[in-house]
This record gives sequence, structure tokens and C-alpha cells, in this order.
Amino acid sequence: MVCPICQREIKEIRCKECGRDVYFLGPYCYECGGKLNEDEFDLEKRILCSDDTCIGTINEDGFCNICGKPYSF
Repeated sequence: MVCPICQREIKEIRCKECGRDVYFLGPYCYECGGKLNEDEFDLEKRILCSDDTCIGTINEDGFCNICGKPYSF
């Protein structure tokens, strides 16, 4: 599935609780409510946008997923 906002691919993972393949949209399965793999969604590992007015996070390419600015230290 492609995100309608950022046009990036949203990966699918298998829920350990219900066994269904679901799109990884957050820490919980949208089919059964079971907790998905914590390693896939670790809030402690995210890098926040360096622009203090933006709420985005830095993606694997080094750019903010909201404003598109490159990460600066």
C-alpha cells in the first residue's frame, strides 16, 4: 500500500495475536488490537525534526517526513 500523503510504501507485517497480515500503521493491530512487534515501532529510537516548529520525524533518507527539511545537528 502507498501512503496517500507522502507516497511512500507502507509495509505489511503479520500480527502475532490474530495471524493476519496487516499494514504497519502503528504499535497495535487494527484487526484485533494486539500489540505488534515492538522492535518495529520504537518511539525511543525516532529522531525528531530539527525545526522546532515542526512535529515530524527524520526518515531513513535523512529528511523530515512532514516538512521535508534535511536533518541538521
